[in-house]
Amino acid sequence: MMMKLSVLILLLTGLLAGCGSADQIEVTVYKSPTCGCCKKWVSHLEENGFKVISHDVSDVNVIKDKYGVRHDLASCHTAMINGYVMEGHVPADDIKRFLTSPPPDVVGLTVPGMPMGSPGMEGSRKDDYNVYTFGKTGKTTIFASH
Repeated sequence: MMMKLSVLILLLTGLLAGCGSADQIEVTVYKSPTCGCCKKWVSHLEENGFKVISHDVSDVNVIKDKYGVRHDLASCHTAMINGYVMEGHVPADDIKRFLTSPPPDVVGLTVPGMPMGSPGMEGSRKDDYNVYTFGKTGKTTIFASH
């Protein structure tokens, strides 16, 4: 009986360790070395438990093209998380929710442009903005509204 209980505890410990949390999720960010809001977004992710590897690049459009980010969906930085694209000022909570159950045929999430009040774009005002999913076919859907 004690042996069975020990095995069960070991199995549960292993399962819980594999569940993952944001601090175990690595994010690779491609950004301009001179963009202050990109640095603030990186800080937002780190403050929310993500492990961020940041790359300053001279032309982020090369990265956007590589990962299929259309011009109308683009922002100032592009990130990769678990094979998904996170374009622009996507809130950490939306990323976490997306990663728990990614919709099929979706490349990633995007916040097009640079809306005031989004993470990294804090200021004197807050604009309403949407977070969209986008797929290889060009289809977008609203994932969250802020």
